[in-house]
Amino acid sequence: MPMAAAKAARRAGRALAGGRRRRAAVLLLALAYGAAMLVLVLGWCAGLDLGLGMGGAGGVVEVALRRRAPAPLGSVYRSHLVFERLLPEMRASASRPHPLMASHDKKSGKRWAPCISQRLTQSELPPSNGFLIIEANGGLNQQRISICDAVAVASLLNATLVTPAFHLNSVWRDSSKFGDIFDEDHFIQSFRKYIRVVKELPEEVFVRFDHNISNIPNMRTKAFSTESYYLQKVLPELLELGAVRIAPFSNRLAHSVPPNIQVLRCFANYEALKFSKPIRTLGENMVDRMIKKSSLTDGKYVSVHLRFEEDMVAFSCCVYDGGWRENIAMENARERSWRGKFHRPGRVINPEANRRNGKCPLTPLEVGKFAPDTMLLSMFLLQSCSF
Repeated sequence: MPMAAAKAARRAGRALAGGRRRRAAVLLLALAYGAAMLVLVLGWCAGLDLGLGMGGAGGVVEVALRRRAPAPLGSVYRSHLVFERLLPEMRASASRPHPLMASHDKKSGKRWAPCISQRLTQSELPPSNGFLIIEANGGLNQQRISICDAVAVASLLNATLVTPAFHLNSVWRDSSKFGDIFDEDHFIQSFRKYIRVVKELPEEVFVRFDHNISNIPNMRTKAFSTESYYLQKVLPELLELGAVRIAPFSNRLAHSVPPNIQVLRCFANYEALKFSKPIRTLGENMVDRMIKKSSLTDGKYVSVHLRFEEDMVAFSCCVYDGGWRENIAMENARERSWRGKFHRPGRVINPEANRRNGKCPLTPLEVGKFAPDTMLLSMFLLQSCSF
């Protein structure tokens, strides 16, 4: 009898366990079905805005199911609303006389003339005091200014200029050399009567510094240094070592320099610096294409360079469409590149004032608003052009 009771108890236990397993399986299937339906509905509603109209005595009730996830950065475009709100004040500011235009108008009949109209004095070059190596930093505009300043400093020190190296920018990471951007032979030949320019350091000088340009002392010259600074601080080092290096070199020469030095700046910019052959060919093809595609407007077109890179937008301290994520990204970019410059005591950042004063890089839509109706707006990205 005890054995029979034990067997019956075991059978009852197995039946109870089997029932529990069946109930658990049914519950799991129900949960899986519900989850599948939820995913299906959410996926459907994420792509559509579903309006359900229900008629009744009180009118119509509309129910809208919308995606709740935050929109991707840049997908919501609001800059045109800010632009339209500030446009009246911007137009009012534009109607006021500009100081530069007003001073120009007072000079009856006189117009601005390029500084290259001044004549360069030619004389036999004295023996060189040594080699000047500079590293042009920043974007292409800053690099071009640096090259013009380097020519002026080389003349001031009676130094032989090594064609400038370009700093590998942390934003663009462009590894182009001088000869990739500019016609290097034309640059050297243009200055043959005024300063000495070479493509690289001579071997005997390079050996002196163990074939490592980093061993050449870097002068770390302050921004907008004067003529006397270069003569008193840099020239003695140049005479002693035979070569000096200045890196970075952006804005390292004062605006006010003797006329004979200033005219070399102008000569470098307007005569000596000429783009390399591939870049000139590409530019000519782009202009020809824009003229042909604007035949309906008698060949008139507007060419726009949208400086809408991260560093430019961050430096402008303007507000666009990215919300708090954009604000954080721009703040990080400012700290990464300028380390506290925008948080100095007394510094006030007013994005709307920046926009009213024309200090915000324009978005494509804003550029389109400025384009006259009678002209064809042609925007080309250099890297996407194919011929």
